[in-house]
Amino acid sequence: MNHHNNHQSSRADRRVRVGVIGLGEVAQIIHLPIIEQLRDQFQLVAICDVAPSLLTFIGERYGIPSEARYSDMRDLVARDDLDAVLVLNSDEYHAECAIAALEAGKHVLIEKPMCLTEREAHAVIAARDAAGKQAMVGYMRRFAPAFVQGVEAIRALDRNEIAYVRVRDIIGANRLFIEQSTNVLYPTDIPDDLRADRTARATAVAVEIFGDAADDRARTWRLLCGLSSHDLSAMRELVGMPARVLSAARTPDTSFLHVVFQYDDPSFLAVLETGSSLALPRFDAHLEVYTSHTTVRIDYDSGYIRHLPTTLTIATTDGTSLDERVVRPTYADPYTCELLAFHEVVTSGVAPKTPPEDFLQDLAMFRMIVDALA
Repeated sequence: MNHHNNHQSSRADRRVRVGVIGLGEVAQIIHLPIIEQLRDQFQLVAICDVAPSLLTFIGERYGIPSEARYSDMRDLVARDDLDAVLVLNSDEYHAECAIAALEAGKHVLIEKPMCLTEREAHAVIAARDAAGKQAMVGYMRRFAPAFVQGVEAIRALDRNEIAYVRVRDIIGANRLFIEQSTNVLYPTDIPDDLRADRTARATAVAVEIFGDAADDRARTWRLLCGLSSHDLSAMRELVGMPARVLSAARTPDTSFLHVVFQYDDPSFLAVLETGSSLALPRFDAHLEVYTSHTTVRIDYDSGYIRHLPTTLTIATTDGTSLDERVVRPTYADPYTCELLAFHEVVTSGVAPKTPPEDFLQDLAMFRMIVDALA
């Protein structure tokens, strides 16, 4: 057994030894099974969560010895046998955990949103630069091969011919997909003081950004950081940063949001429609770019059911003729592609496609939207 472990730890095999902070829904459904699947690329060494039941459940499920199960992330990042840390816990803690891991000399993959404020984002960037390690934001949709090919298809068009862009993400609650496809352990033993701390941090974020925790803009900000960060980040990669927000409106419960962006040079509009309070298992997430004769559309399905394909549809007219082509490059889910990209970042030193600076641009767009709402 020891001989086997020594072999696993040898750097020649290019396996990245990872610690995972946060063992909730997304870790259980996505990241941990993929790490297990990609056993030639990754080795799960240590885990951390504030819920004792999750440490026991995941530790036993993945064969993590009790001494490698931590309730305090500082103990995990201090291990000298880790190459990288995955930060998968609640958004309010992302920056603190990422900075601690970087300061301990580890590369980090931070689930989106990377953090909640510009101050935190700059602190992550400073920690990364001081450590000489890499930080990558988990925008898995941008690693889907159909999306990558969609970006290439759009860049092959004449940008001056872009007429309109639509970004839609109207979905049912995640639990509707999860309940039908996966068993997830939801802990009931998170200590009360830590639950209160998370709530206090959320309030502090709202006060820091808006000066008032009860501000409706704070609820919209969290919607943008959550669901919409996927869409706006992908929109930026497809067509760049918009010049301004022309209009923004939301429903009174802030569960649906409609935004119109203006692009200059060339001039075109992009619209974002987003919401997630539907009580039906529907997932309508796509980006579509229109020119006078071509449309390029990327369609996603729920990330909470693995291996549902992402598709690229390219439709072109020539006179009266319509040619429509649907491309499904792979059944590998976007998260798997993202983790393979992170492996390359750690082992080959390549810069990540989604660094912290990239997330700063999303925060700038969120600010444009909430200012327009005001």
